[in-house]
Amino acid sequence: PFFVNRGGLPVDEPTWERMWRHVGRIHPEGDRVAQRIRGAADLPKIPIPSVPVFQPSTPIPERLEAVQRYIRELQYNHTGTQFFEIKKSRPLTGLMDLAKEMTKEALPIKCLEAVILGIYLTNNMATLDRFPISFKTHFSGNYFRHIVLGVNFGGRYGALGISRREELMYKAPVFRTLSELIFDFEEAYRRCWHTLKKVKLGHCVSHDPHSVEQIEWKHSILDLDKLTREDFRKELERHARDMRLKIGKGTGPPSPTKDRKKDVSSPQRGQASPHRRNSRGDRRPSGEKKPADSKAMPDLNGYQIRV
Repeated sequence: PFFVNRGGLPVDEPTWERMWRHVGRIHPEGDRVAQRIRGAADLPKIPIPSVPVFQPSTPIPERLEAVQRYIRELQYNHTGTQFFEIKKSRPLTGLMDLAKEMTKEALPIKCLEAVILGIYLTNNMATLDRFPISFKTHFSGNYFRHIVLGVNFGGRYGALGISRREELMYKAPVFRTLSELIFDFEEAYRRCWHTLKKVKLGHCVSHDPHSVEQIEWKHSILDLDKLTREDFRKELERHARDMRLKIGKGTGPPSPTKDRKKDVSSPQRGQASPHRRNSRGDRRPSGEKKPADSKAMPDLNGYQIRV
């Protein structure tokens, strides 16, 4: 037995069962509401957002607006049930398969899912640099976390994403520096009565959807309690310079599949690739000491090289 989503596609039954159990817990007549919805035959057809398709001549800023419009049309997931399980340690190819599933099921999403979807929908924009930006804020005795996809086109910075707050997601690529972009997010948080505590910046993500590399989520970790305002700005610009140098040297977002076509015995090796070694060696947790990562490489047996 299975259920279907608003796109008419089969969805795993346990996911929907969790949804109905959640409704039963938070609604006074939750069980009856769930049964009434399940048994209704005359429910209106919910429109399915269309994945944006671009002409080669479409400017990058217009494409970014269309991608953000699509993410917004999926709507923010307020249900309390996460529909898609995203493990940050998965290879990029696995995350892109998950993003494709998101476009098929057309279910509401949260901020991390929006980042993965943003990467998937901008893979064909070769002149666009994409990198994750994570925020940790404090409000009313609690800490909150949020993530967006930073973008850089023609030397101008912006962001894609989704949030409950309009000012904490999309930023058009108009900011001259990375620090201007981050300060704009900080001011948006201040208007929501949140205090920005930490910013984590990743490196540029490969445009190869079949890459078995992992996304580098935390190349720079900036603790605002340990940095002056000027030091914070300098660290942001240093990270931006690191990304430019990495791309300029040709070490940023390579396709490991191209380098390993002749050796497809196993993508999992005891010795890490030069790109991963350099990435970890160059990782600089600015303003905060971070212990060395001792995790073993993830199981990549399910992600064999695709030609």
